[in-house]
Amino acid sequence: MSDDGFFREVEEELRSDRLKRFWDRYGLIIIAVAVLAVALTAGYRGWEWYSARQASASGDRFLEALNLANEGNNEQALARLEALQADGHGQYPVLARMRAATVHHEAGNVDAAVEAFDTIADDRSVPGALRDLSRLRAAYILVDHGDYGQVAARAEQLTAPENPLRHSAREAIGLAAYNAERYGDAKRLFDEIVADELSPPGLANRARIMLELIDAKGAVAEG
Repeated sequence: MSDDGFFREVEEELRSDRLKRFWDRYGLIIIAVAVLAVALTAGYRGWEWYSARQASASGDRFLEALNLANEGNNEQALARLEALQADGHGQYPVLARMRAATVHHEAGNVDAAVEAFDTIADDRSVPGALRDLSRLRAAYILVDHGDYGQVAARAEQLTAPENPLRHSAREAIGLAAYNAERYGDAKRLFDEIVADELSPPGLANRARIMLELIDAKGAVAEG
Protein backbone atom coordinates (compact mmCIF):
# COMPACT_ATOMS: atom_id res chain seq x y z
CA MET A 1 0.00 0.00 0.00
CA SER A 2 1.33 3.41 -0.91
CA ASP A 3 1.87 6.09 1.63
CA ASP A 4 -0.98 8.09 0.07
CA GLY A 5 -3.35 5.15 0.40
CA PHE A 6 -2.28 4.51 3.96
CA PHE A 7 -2.76 8.10 5.02
CA ARG A 8 -6.17 8.22 3.34
CA GLU A 9 -7.31 5.16 5.25
CA VAL A 10 -6.02 6.58 8.51
CA GLU A 11 -7.75 9.88 7.78
CA GLU A 12 -11.01 8.10 7.00
CA GLU A 13 -10.77 6.09 10.20
CA LEU A 14 -10.09 9.22 12.21
CA ARG A 15 -12.98 11.01 10.52
CA SER A 16 -15.24 8.05 11.18
CA ASP A 17 -14.13 7.90 14.78
CA ARG A 18 -14.73 11.62 15.28
CA LEU A 19 -18.15 11.32 13.65
CA LYS A 20 -19.04 8.41 15.96
CA ARG A 21 -17.95 10.34 19.04
CA PHE A 22 -19.84 13.39 17.84
CA TRP A 23 -22.99 11.33 17.24
CA ASP A 24 -22.66 9.57 20.59
CA ARG A 25 -22.47 12.94 22.26
CA TYR A 26 -25.00 14.98 20.27
CA GLY A 27 -27.11 12.43 18.41
CA LEU A 28 -30.06 12.56 20.78
CA ILE A 29 -30.01 16.36 20.78
CA ILE A 30 -30.04 16.42 16.97
CA ILE A 31 -32.97 14.01 16.87
CA ALA A 32 -34.85 16.02 19.50
CA VAL A 33 -34.33 19.28 17.60
CA ALA A 34 -35.52 17.66 14.37
CA VAL A 35 -38.62 16.27 16.06
CA LEU A 36 -39.33 19.63 17.69
CA ALA A 37 -38.99 21.42 14.35
CA VAL A 38 -41.46 19.03 12.74
CA ALA A 39 -43.85 19.40 15.67
CA LEU A 40 -43.67 23.20 15.58
CA THR A 41 -44.28 23.26 11.83
CA ALA A 42 -47.23 20.91 12.19
CA GLY A 43 -48.59 22.97 15.07
CA TYR A 44 -48.25 26.21 13.12
CA ARG A 45 -50.01 24.70 10.11
CA GLY A 46 -52.73 23.39 12.37
CA TRP A 47 -53.18 26.80 13.97
CA GLU A 48 -53.35 28.42 10.54
CA TRP A 49 -56.06 25.98 9.51
CA TYR A 50 -57.97 26.50 12.75
CA SER A 51 -57.72 30.31 12.52
CA ALA A 52 -58.85 30.31 8.90
CA ARG A 53 -61.80 28.09 9.77
CA GLN A 54 -62.80 30.27 12.71
CA ALA A 55 -62.45 33.46 10.64
CA SER A 56 -64.60 31.91 7.93
CA ALA A 57 -67.28 31.04 10.48
CA SER A 58 -67.13 34.61 11.83
CA GLY A 59 -67.51 35.90 8.28
CA ASP A 60 -70.66 33.84 7.81
CA ARG A 61 -72.09 35.18 11.07
CA PHE A 62 -71.23 38.75 10.06
CA LEU A 63 -72.96 38.33 6.69
CA GLU A 64 -76.03 36.93 8.45
CA ALA A 65 -76.15 39.99 10.71
CA LEU A 66 -75.80 42.31 7.69
CA ASN A 67 -78.72 40.58 5.97
CA LEU A 68 -80.87 41.01 9.08
CA ALA A 69 -79.98 44.71 9.25
CA ASN A 70 -80.72 45.20 5.55
CA GLU A 71 -84.13 43.59 6.09
CA GLY A 72 -84.87 46.03 8.91
CA ASN A 73 -84.54 43.48 11.70
CA ASN A 74 -82.39 45.82 13.76
CA GLU A 75 -82.80 44.16 17.15
CA GLN A 76 -81.86 40.74 15.81
CA ALA A 77 -78.99 42.24 13.86
CA LEU A 78 -77.64 44.02 16.92
CA ALA A 79 -77.87 40.83 18.97
CA ARG A 80 -75.85 38.92 16.37
CA LEU A 81 -73.32 41.72 16.08
CA GLU A 82 -72.86 41.95 19.85
CA ALA A 83 -72.27 38.20 20.03
CA LEU A 84 -69.71 38.48 17.23
CA GLN A 85 -67.92 41.26 19.12
CA ALA A 86 -67.57 38.91 22.08
CA ASP A 87 -66.27 35.76 20.39
CA GLY A 88 -65.53 36.53 16.75
CA HIS A 89 -62.16 35.96 15.09
CA GLY A 90 -59.88 38.07 12.93
CA GLN A 91 -61.11 41.61 12.25
CA TYR A 92 -64.78 40.63 12.50
CA PRO A 93 -65.25 41.78 16.12
CA VAL A 94 -64.29 45.37 15.27
CA LEU A 95 -66.24 45.24 12.01
CA ALA A 96 -69.22 44.08 14.05
CA ARG A 97 -68.76 47.08 16.35
CA MET A 98 -68.72 49.44 13.37
CA ARG A 99 -71.75 47.86 11.77
CA ALA A 100 -73.63 47.94 15.09
CA ALA A 101 -72.96 51.68 15.26
CA THR A 102 -74.38 52.05 11.75
CA VAL A 103 -77.48 50.05 12.73
CA HIS A 104 -78.02 52.43 15.65
CA HIS A 105 -77.79 55.38 13.26
CA GLU A 106 -80.18 53.83 10.76
CA ALA A 107 -82.63 53.17 13.60
CA GLY A 108 -82.49 56.84 14.60
CA ASN A 109 -80.38 56.32 17.72
CA VAL A 110 -77.96 59.11 16.87
CA ASP A 111 -76.35 59.47 20.29
CA ALA A 112 -75.71 55.71 20.52
CA ALA A 113 -74.22 55.68 17.03
CA VAL A 114 -71.86 58.60 17.66
CA GLU A 115 -70.81 57.17 21.02
CA ALA A 116 -70.09 53.78 19.42
CA PHE A 117 -67.99 55.28 16.64
CA ASP A 118 -66.13 57.51 19.12
CA THR A 119 -65.36 54.48 21.29
CA ILE A 120 -63.88 52.63 18.34
CA ALA A 121 -61.87 55.70 17.31
CA ASP A 122 -60.35 55.91 20.81
CA ASP A 123 -59.54 52.18 21.02
CA ARG A 124 -55.81 51.75 20.38
CA SER A 125 -56.25 48.01 19.83
CA VAL A 126 -58.17 48.78 16.63
CA PRO A 127 -56.16 49.24 13.38
CA GLY A 128 -55.49 52.90 12.62
CA ALA A 129 -57.39 52.90 9.33
CA LEU A 130 -60.58 51.69 11.02
CA ARG A 131 -60.16 54.20 13.85
CA ASP A 132 -59.91 57.02 11.30
CA LEU A 133 -62.93 55.70 9.43
CA SER A 134 -64.91 55.67 12.68
CA ARG A 135 -63.96 59.31 13.34
CA LEU A 136 -65.18 60.20 9.87
CA ARG A 137 -68.46 58.30 10.28
CA ALA A 138 -69.15 60.11 13.56
CA ALA A 139 -68.34 63.44 11.91
CA TYR A 140 -70.76 62.84 9.04
CA ILE A 141 -73.55 61.93 11.47
CA LEU A 142 -72.92 65.13 13.41
CA VAL A 143 -73.14 67.27 10.27
CA ASP A 144 -76.93 66.94 10.58
CA HIS A 145 -77.20 66.23 14.30
CA GLY A 146 -74.43 68.28 15.89
CA ASP A 147 -72.55 71.53 15.48
CA TYR A 148 -69.46 72.71 13.64
CA GLY A 149 -67.16 72.20 16.64
CA GLN A 150 -68.24 68.59 17.11
CA VAL A 151 -67.66 67.77 13.46
CA ALA A 152 -64.29 69.53 13.31
CA ALA A 153 -63.10 67.86 16.51
CA ARG A 154 -63.40 64.47 14.82
CA ALA A 155 -62.55 65.23 11.20
CA GLU A 156 -59.90 67.96 11.39
CA GLN A 157 -57.09 65.49 12.08
CA LEU A 158 -58.01 63.58 8.92
CA THR A 159 -57.53 66.54 6.56
CA ALA A 160 -53.73 66.27 6.31
CA PRO A 161 -52.51 66.07 2.68
CA GLU A 162 -51.20 62.52 3.10
CA ASN A 163 -54.37 61.14 4.70
CA PRO A 164 -56.46 59.05 2.26
CA LEU A 165 -59.65 60.21 3.99
CA ARG A 166 -58.82 63.91 3.61
CA HIS A 167 -61.35 64.52 0.83
CA SER A 168 -64.31 63.21 2.83
CA ALA A 169 -63.06 64.86 6.02
CA ARG A 170 -62.91 68.23 4.27
CA GLU A 171 -66.41 67.69 2.93
CA ALA A 172 -67.79 66.88 6.39
CA ILE A 173 -66.23 69.99 7.94
CA GLY A 174 -67.24 72.08 4.93
CA LEU A 175 -70.87 71.00 5.25
CA ALA A 176 -70.82 71.74 8.98
CA ALA A 177 -69.31 75.15 8.27
CA TYR A 178 -72.00 75.85 5.67
CA ASN A 179 -74.74 74.86 8.12
CA ALA A 180 -73.18 77.21 10.70
CA GLU A 181 -73.05 80.01 8.08
CA ARG A 182 -69.28 80.01 8.25
CA TYR A 183 -69.18 80.48 4.50
CA GLY A 184 -65.54 81.52 4.33
CA ASP A 185 -64.42 78.28 5.99
CA ALA A 186 -66.81 76.27 3.84
CA LYS A 187 -65.57 77.85 0.61
CA ARG A 188 -61.94 77.24 1.54
CA LEU A 189 -62.57 73.55 2.23
CA PHE A 190 -64.63 72.97 -0.90
CA ASP A 191 -61.99 74.80 -2.96
CA GLU A 192 -59.36 72.43 -1.53
CA ILE A 193 -61.44 69.44 -2.61
CA VAL A 194 -61.87 70.75 -6.15
CA ALA A 195 -58.19 71.67 -6.44
CA ASP A 196 -56.99 68.23 -5.29
CA GLU A 197 -56.47 66.13 -8.42
CA LEU A 198 -56.93 62.97 -6.37
CA SER A 199 -60.40 63.91 -5.13
CA PRO A 200 -63.00 61.30 -6.15
CA PRO A 201 -65.11 62.67 -9.04
CA GLY A 202 -68.41 62.39 -7.19
CA LEU A 203 -67.08 64.19 -4.15
CA ALA A 204 -65.47 66.89 -6.28
CA ASN A 205 -68.79 67.46 -8.08
CA ARG A 206 -70.58 67.84 -4.74
CA ALA A 207 -67.95 70.38 -3.69
CA ARG A 208 -68.58 72.38 -6.88
CA ILE A 209 -72.31 72.39 -6.15
CA MET A 210 -71.65 73.69 -2.64
CA LEU A 211 -69.41 76.43 -4.02
CA GLU A 212 -72.21 77.45 -6.39
CA LEU A 213 -74.62 77.59 -3.45
CA ILE A 214 -72.23 79.80 -1.51
CA ASP A 215 -71.81 82.09 -4.52
CA ALA A 216 -75.58 82.20 -5.03
CA LYS A 217 -76.04 83.38 -1.45
CA GLY A 218 -73.62 86.20 -2.15
CA ALA A 219 -71.79 85.16 0.98
CA VAL A 220 -68.47 86.86 1.60
CA ALA A 221 -65.68 84.29 1.92
CA GLU A 222 -63.91 85.66 4.93
CA GLY A 223 -61.70 82.83 6.27
